[in-house]
Amino acid sequence: MAHTIHVDIVSAEGQIYAGEAHMVFAPASEGEIGIAPRHAPLLTTLKAGEVRVQAPDETEELSFFISGGALEVQPHMVTVLADTAVRARDLDEAAALEARRRAEEAVRGRTDLIELAEAQAELVRAAAQLRAIERLRKKR
Repeated sequence: MAHTIHVDIVSAEGQIYAGEAHMVFAPASEGEIGIAPRHAPLLTTLKAGEVRVQAPDETEELSFFISGGALEVQPHMVTVLADTAVRARDLDEAAALEARRRAEEAVRGRTDLIELAEAQAELVRAAAQLRAIERLRKKR
């Protein structure tokens, strides 16, 4: 019998996903990490990007976009606490392109450091959404 790890992906809106997985990939603050069953305990922050959950039979991979958050790993459980989370297939490319355009415009026009940082963070989130959409498009 193949070993699995339980995965919970939750955001302020509620639970997005709960189920078993063969492998989980997440955008940790220092780079993408892979989590397999019996992984050592870990607590880290997540940046905007794609969380991928590989089904126990390895035939399917589910994708979720998160805007950042935290990740807790225990040997038999992975919990993604996302600021916001959505299934990648539900992402709106037109909205992401518009968000990127607005963020780029905001970055150009800002002199206040706090406003600049907020605009740059929005730009990073929009770019991460577009990468997730592109990756999903290539899978099809």
